[in-house]
Amino acid sequence: MHSSKLAADPLALVLGILSLVLGIAGCCCYGITAIIPLVLAIVGLVSANKSLREYRENPQAFSPQSASNVNTAKVLNIIGIVINGFVVLISVVIIAFYGTMLSSEIFEEIRNNSRTTDDYYEIEVDTSNTKGHENYFKEEQDSINIDDLLQKQTEKVTLEIN
Repeated sequence: MHSSKLAADPLALVLGILSLVLGIAGCCCYGITAIIPLVLAIVGLVSANKSLREYRENPQAFSPQSASNVNTAKVLNIIGIVINGFVVLISVVIIAFYGTMLSSEIFEEIRNNSRTTDDYYEIEVDTSNTKGHENYFKEEQDSINIDDLLQKQTEKVTLEIN
């Protein structure tokens, strides 16, 4: 009469073991992958609780070994939920902490580097190669007139040839 297994006998046990193995392996990835084993453990716990409720309602229809396996799966899934939940919580706290520190550093850098328009350009004049310092500072032009330069160069060359 104790011949049938509970519905979650293999499933809950496999999900509990997978959640523990993936959770421990996920700790190496800074807790980002701990969400998947957390979901697996929750699904395994729900299915184990559902099967244990069936066993309590009709214990003669199921084998005691199957109930023992589901009970073990329930414990494994609870351990998986606790470990993976802790890892997810710690990684959220770490991400929030580093995000806060990074954003505060960025805002502090922006505040420290705010300048007026006078601070953008510094002019340094090298007067060591100039012949007449008084003639060095002439009226500045916005652009270079290439035609005038070419005409001056051609006049200079023609004077040298003649």
